[in-house]
Amino acid sequence: MNIYFICTGNTCRSPMAEAILKSKNVDGVQVKSAGIYALEGGGISENAKAVLQHDQIDFEHMTSQVKPQDIEWADLILTMTGAHKNMILHTFPNAQNKTFTLKEYVKPYGSKDVSDPFGGDIGTYRQTYLELNQLIDELIIKISENEMA
Repeated sequence: MNIYFICTGNTCRSPMAEAILKSKNVDGVQVKSAGIYALEGGGISENAKAVLQHDQIDFEHMTSQVKPQDIEWADLILTMTGAHKNMILHTFPNAQNKTFTLKEYVKPYGSKDVSDPFGGDIGTYRQTYLELNQLIDELIIKISENEMA
């Protein structure tokens, strides 16, 4: 299964989600991330890198904009907010059946947005990291259940 995480700038939430999922070594899962307004070739934010390193997650990352070929590649597109989802569906209406917010996909009830740590202190990034880690654990369970169904 090919999973594509999308946020705004591809410096905080989507690369952390990508790094977390890759670190769990799930068989048959490939993962990429991008940002709707990302600058090509930038780096992950320093605080995002710090919280990943704190949990021994090594991760090399270059920021990337959403690309049509990656939308095609993805079996599942998981955005960090409802606004990101709406922008993807507006630009790529053919992706409707595979595009969800991450929270909507794993927790269909409640808030749809992952908190944005951009500009926050290390504690703010840690909170987002912990939120993403829990959501990705739930994502892995859901993927596993769907494969068995």
